[in-house]
Amino acid sequence: MTQATAKATARAAANWRRLYATPFASLYPAYVAKAEKKRRSRAEVDEIIRWLTGYDHAGLAAEIAKETSLEDFFARAPKLNASRSLVTGVVCGVRVEEIEEPLMREIRILDKLIDELAKGKAMDKILRG
Repeated sequence: MTQATAKATARAAANWRRLYATPFASLYPAYVAKAEKKRRSRAEVDEIIRWLTGYDHAGLAAEIAKETSLEDFFARAPKLNASRSLVTGVVCGVRVEEIEEPLMREIRILDKLIDELAKGKAMDKILRG
């Protein structure tokens, strides 16, 4: 590994750690705003998050209120949906299915699902029904 590659890898790891420590509650309003801007609802955003993570309504609200980090939010998820492996496509210039780091993949899957909602995709398709 070259010195430049090592520095880039270390920088990426530091960025990931910073993202993982970010409270889910600070990202949630952005997900809702993105959906509402395209005439979708907070309820649909919540449905997507609950489908992906297995949280019920009260559990999701509690995690938001506690300002749980993204890392803990996914680690505490009651049951990650097995169908999440069907989520493919590009988010932030990277193919979701090619992301090797497990937590980053989960975060990007959620991003992709919210993107699909904002683009007007039907909920049954978003939830891989």
